[in-house]
Amino acid sequence: MSTKLLDTIYNPKDVRKLKPAQLPVLAKELRDFIIDIVATKEGHLGASLGVVELTIALHYLFDTPTDLLIWDVGHQAYGHKILTERKNVFDTNRRLNGISGFPKRSESVYDAFGVGHSSTSISAILGMAIASKLKGDTEKQHIAVIGDASIASGMAFEALNHAGVTDANVLVILNDNAIGIDPSVGALKEYLTKVKTDKRLAAQNNIIKALNFKYSGPIDGHNLEELLAELTRLKKVKGPKFLHIITTKGKGLRQAEENQVQYHAPGKFDKITGEITPTAQKIEPQKYQDIFGKTLVELADKNDKIAGITPAMITGSSLKFLLEKYPERTFDVGIAEQHAVTLAAGMATQGIVPFCNIYSTFLQRAYDQIIHDVALQNLPVIFCLDRAGLVGEDGATHHGVFDLAYLRCIPNLILFAPRNEVELRNIMYTAQLGLKNPIAIRYPRGKGVLIDWKQPFSNIEIGTGICLKEGKDIAVLSIGSIAKNVTLAIEKLEEKSSIAHYDMRFVKPVDEKLLHTIFNSFENIITVEDGTISGGFGSAIAEFAIKNKYKNNITALGVPDTFIHQGTVEELHKIAKIDTESIFNTLKKQH
Repeated sequence: MSTKLLDTIYNPKDVRKLKPAQLPVLAKELRDFIIDIVATKEGHLGASLGVVELTIALHYLFDTPTDLLIWDVGHQAYGHKILTERKNVFDTNRRLNGISGFPKRSESVYDAFGVGHSSTSISAILGMAIASKLKGDTEKQHIAVIGDASIASGMAFEALNHAGVTDANVLVILNDNAIGIDPSVGALKEYLTKVKTDKRLAAQNNIIKALNFKYSGPIDGHNLEELLAELTRLKKVKGPKFLHIITTKGKGLRQAEENQVQYHAPGKFDKITGEITPTAQKIEPQKYQDIFGKTLVELADKNDKIAGITPAMITGSSLKFLLEKYPERTFDVGIAEQHAVTLAAGMATQGIVPFCNIYSTFLQRAYDQIIHDVALQNLPVIFCLDRAGLVGEDGATHHGVFDLAYLRCIPNLILFAPRNEVELRNIMYTAQLGLKNPIAIRYPRGKGVLIDWKQPFSNIEIGTGICLKEGKDIAVLSIGSIAKNVTLAIEKLEEKSSIAHYDMRFVKPVDEKLLHTIFNSFENIITVEDGTISGGFGSAIAEFAIKNKYKNNITALGVPDTFIHQGTVEELHKIAKIDTESIFNTLKKQH
């Protein structure tokens, strides 16, 4: 039985021992290996399949890890990980205590920079190239691979603008496949489409050349011979260089090529046929994102001032439902969170009701705009923060655990977390009726808790919490969907009557009237949140106690002051001690 080439590869030194004619065989085997693992273990698929040839060519020609290589975002770095000493543990990808789904400096010397959010690669590689020059190293190569969706981000343009006036030894490779997670959008995407077919435009009226980069391409990113020849030439060229390659996302798996959105991260699928494994048909709650998307359409039917905005997450946020019915009121602005927030602010000044949907972890990128453009001017933008809390296998770069803390300190901003789908619908309904302040509504990734979620709308009074269960000894105060774990923990107790449970709903303004009642009735108070314990919901309750000179015992449960890495949500809840069993144990100790 013949040995596969991939079986002989441990790190890039082994790749460099191969003859150029062997590399297409290695590419086929590497694709098969990725498909084989991801089919059963799940993960990001299409992006990595699209850059197999590029991955091999880069490690074949450049002296990694001495030469520095950064993958923008890292969705496409599976082949890179497999060729850099992680092939034998690749099946632990995105699992608890396994390797990360993204490049990570602490994981490997071959991962020059940690990347989970997009558009950081050019800034980072330029910083490294400048550092090399300052240290007198003029031979080291610095390569950043960035996609056509990521390069449209403001941060990428800032880096290109700077790099173009340096003599830094930087090679930026544009992996142009016309798609991020959803199809790429914007004027730059249209320009890149024209460049692919208009050689005159590529040669003369070229945006990249205008930024002082030595531009080459576009070339076929799946043609190893062409890639090797051009990369070999570019190694000898000094200063900032830009290689434009054309690839197909999902290359090598027919279904992934044909349905690039779904096969970005398809879940389990048949590695032979490519068909996605059907899940058992049973009646289950819908995803929070779909409740949001469908409710927004319901509200937009009655309110023609409503508009939806998202930065490149039209499918992930379920704004696709609004896009289908009201395309003129739906705006995918590309990977541009700062722009999305200020665009919403501009709309709000003119009486539009903007629902600005951004994943919690990505809203971090627009912090100044929230403060300066929205809250300072008290504009009634409605922020809908999907993927709040611990999100699971994407790990530390994607957890939405900081939002309660970083939003709570901003004046004028209302902060609400629904415990279930009906509460989500009602706060969306309330917000579009007309608020005097901006509001942030944060909700988790994944399925809700209700089957019968489509109830008639009702108004929620701003700054009010509710009692879910009366009790006499201990008061548990929860915020958002983590209430489910609290309810289940209380149900396990023999003395259920001793525990009261309050859903505070608003972190800001917090329900002070209700808190006075609670602090005057219970000596022991426990707060529970699926956000960082530093500065979050529990801190808000403790601040209330300090302000009002209460001496009650307060125990705060939440995400500890450390970065939580990947695993299932259930596993990560256990680490943070906010799972049902941990909450149950805390209640037993205090009882």
